[in-house]
Amino acid sequence: MRPSPPPVPHHKRTGRPRSADADRAILEATREALVELGFGGLTLGDVAARAGVAKTTLYRRWPGKNELVVDAVAALFEERLELPDLGSLRADIQGVVLRFAELLNMPETRTALMAVVAEATSDEPLRRRIRDAIVDRQKHLVLLGRMRAQERGELPPDDGTEDPGRDDMIFDVVAGSVVHRVMVSSEPVDEEWADRLALLLVAGIGGLHAA
Repeated sequence: MRPSPPPVPHHKRTGRPRSADADRAILEATREALVELGFGGLTLGDVAARAGVAKTTLYRRWPGKNELVVDAVAALFEERLELPDLGSLRADIQGVVLRFAELLNMPETRTALMAVVAEATSDEPLRRRIRDAIVDRQKHLVLLGRMRAQERGELPPDDGTEDPGRDDMIFDVVAGSVVHRVMVSSEPVDEEWADRLALLLVAGIGGLHAA
């Protein structure tokens, strides 16, 4: 059974209900604008024109450019980042690491993340939005990988004494390693590197379960 990602919290809204088609068009237009114009050149007016919606439609949904860009990247993660079932925990980790790196190397993702993370250093609401919309919604992949490994007998079943922060730590190690490799060091994430990271993680996860 695949665990579902937690729902993204929404503020209560009044007026007409949101259109999923309009939301999708706006987020796609945002990503197109990021590739063509970069974060600095992107404007809400341009996004509205590309999406074929009125400016007021966009402004009702997003208070500013930062929030719009975060949601555009979050939708991309939801669409493209999966944990493949490749038959072993090591192979599964290698697979998701490669997919994550591929996603981070996309021009719209790299441009958006570097910009909003920089903005978030002095903007606590933006930091929360990044955490809620992107980070926390991907943590279910760790739970899924652990459940699969337990079903295969690679990891012992939970016995109720587990560290409640274990899955968060595993996620931080995987995500932090890949983000640093791609966006800070600008080094390639190839199959060999992904497999070495997977091997290190499998040994570490086994140690966490034994502790």
